[in-house]
Amino acid sequence: MQIKVAIVDDDKDMRTSLATLIRRTGSLQLLGEYSNGEIAMEEIPRQPPDVVLMDINMPGMGGIECVRRLKAIIPAVQVLMLTVYEDSDSLFNSLKAGASGYLLKRTSSSKLLEAVRDVHAGGSPMSPQLARRLVQFFSKPQDVSPVSQLSPGEREFLQLLSKGYVYKEIAEKMGISTDTVRYYVRTVYEKLHVHSRTEAVVKFLNG
Repeated sequence: MQIKVAIVDDDKDMRTSLATLIRRTGSLQLLGEYSNGEIAMEEIPRQPPDVVLMDINMPGMGGIECVRRLKAIIPAVQVLMLTVYEDSDSLFNSLKAGASGYLLKRTSSSKLLEAVRDVHAGGSPMSPQLARRLVQFFSKPQDVSPVSQLSPGEREFLQLLSKGYVYKEIAEKMGISTDTVRYYVRTVYEKLHVHSRTEAVVKFLNG
């Protein structure tokens, strides 16, 4: 059973090269090649392929928008993005739009054919460079809440402040001087990025 493929790329040489490669591969069948997203959106739904090789940067409708629209009409189609650039934003936006794989255009012919078969089988082929970017992105520590940066003393201070105690009462309850309470005020305001007692309490209670 041949895998039906369509190509969407505004670069004529790239389109021709991909078309020739697919025609020479017995397990693949070329259904069409299109020079922009607008033509692809008109033609592809008439004869849906299994896999679309999609350029990202095209004049008019870009590849990411074309993927989004195609997936809305033909949910089963698998889209393999092809790009010249190792661009993290384009990678993430393509995947969010519904693309299943993402390769650099300089990928070898054998790797490209392997990726077409892989994406058709349910895989998510990706260039090693881009896979590393994806891993690095999800390996980054997530944003930490400013409240979690507070010391135990600062937390106790805010707890008492939220109950309506004035600074002198807080000093007595915590067994510290009023100067230390004022120090807590400065550090808490700085850590929570607030400018008033009310702001500090609200941010603390909302965690």
